[in-house]
Amino acid sequence: MRITVIGTGYVGLVTGTCFSEMGNKVYCIDIDASKIESLKKGIIPIYEPGLEELVIKNYKTGDLNFTCSLMEGLNNSDICFIAVGTPMGKDGSADLQYLLAAAKEIGQVMSNDLIVVNKSTVPVGTAEKVKKIITEELEKRNVSCNVYVVSNPEFLKEGSAVADFMRPDRVVVGSDNEEAVRVMKELYAPFTKNHDRFLIMDICSAEMTKYAANAMLATRISFMNEIANICERVGADINNVRKGIGSDSRIGYSFLYPGCGYGGSCLPKDVNALIKTADDCGCDSKILKEVKLVNDKQKFLLVNKIIERFGCDLSGYTFAVWGLAFKPGTDDMREAPSVAVINRLIELGAKINTYDPKATDIAREYYFKDENNVNFLDNKYEALNNTDAMVLVTEWKEFRSPNFYEIAERIKNRIIFDGRNQYNKDILEKLGFEYYQVGNSRPRISRQYLYVNSLHSMYLDYWSK
Repeated sequence: MRITVIGTGYVGLVTGTCFSEMGNKVYCIDIDASKIESLKKGIIPIYEPGLEELVIKNYKTGDLNFTCSLMEGLNNSDICFIAVGTPMGKDGSADLQYLLAAAKEIGQVMSNDLIVVNKSTVPVGTAEKVKKIITEELEKRNVSCNVYVVSNPEFLKEGSAVADFMRPDRVVVGSDNEEAVRVMKELYAPFTKNHDRFLIMDICSAEMTKYAANAMLATRISFMNEIANICERVGADINNVRKGIGSDSRIGYSFLYPGCGYGGSCLPKDVNALIKTADDCGCDSKILKEVKLVNDKQKFLLVNKIIERFGCDLSGYTFAVWGLAFKPGTDDMREAPSVAVINRLIELGAKINTYDPKATDIAREYYFKDENNVNFLDNKYEALNNTDAMVLVTEWKEFRSPNFYEIAERIKNRIIFDGRNQYNKDILEKLGFEYYQVGNSRPRISRQYLYVNSLHSMYLDYWSK
């Protein structure tokens, strides 16, 4: 098929690239000329495993094209996906200015019947607005074309977006037109051969499905973080509790890991947008409001633990922060807990050494550009040098089994604040560490230095291998 994708951000680039991988002719459109030129050279603006290779491969075959000209794309397409950003507005609602601007331009350019697909996350009723704008522009030009607006929300996870697109657990299509549904079913057929995961519904339900899914995931995260905080007070171990409830098939293990809050481009803004939608239609979304409140507080949990240990005045202290991205597998730092943690520690007088496998450049350029109290290191162990404690914020794989002997040698006080519950508490305490976790009681503090006696030597030798 011939496809145009408006927007070369996270969703648009993955969508266009994966469709081209199946042999479709795809035109990816963006108003940023420098971005388009970079993509033509194989320079990808985001980090997403497997994406760069597919972009380069399909651009070389001619199945994937990049241009700033919407006319070039639409003149060669039967389907147009709108995959522009819908950021959170000042009132919490989704800001639709980019999407509606794209709809207007489509109406000004299209010259043949077209299926327009809303891939962006949008509130209920947006499809109607898009169709109205396109129709009005066609009427101004006295052009008689049929336009069919379809809702096709994305369910991609950053860090596994390519795999999610290639092997979707569901494809949701909202449409009131049989021909549009037939075309969409044909388009997605290569991705749904093994199982029938194609869900057809009305447009409003499709638009609502995306928000409901993200709100449910956010609710699970905030619920588990609240349970973790209760566990810490009563002396229970949240890791054992998680296993106990996750084994129930009605609940499962997904999104039950406690931590320092959710972030990223989707959950925070979608929860806020759904709250705003509920308020606008007279519904009091009490659960969603509490989900947001719990998450906002959770981002400062690690800071509170640090204050309990070192006091409110952190002048003269330096902390090593491992992990900047909001989750592993991406360089996305939007709403990342690390930003809240680092900014608060700096406010209290601390200096920060940071390390992240992928997000360092973005952190340096956008989030801490003029901050002299943040140092960016290229090695996780170098970030520990002469620091007073290590703070784990993002659970990258390379942080799962570090060399604890080297950690003990580099940080002054052998203190770890773990926001993701990555390590074995008993082992670290036997190694002489003070180890603070989410959802576990305070550690048995050992103020003695780490003498390498026979017991400690056994553990250190194990972790240094």
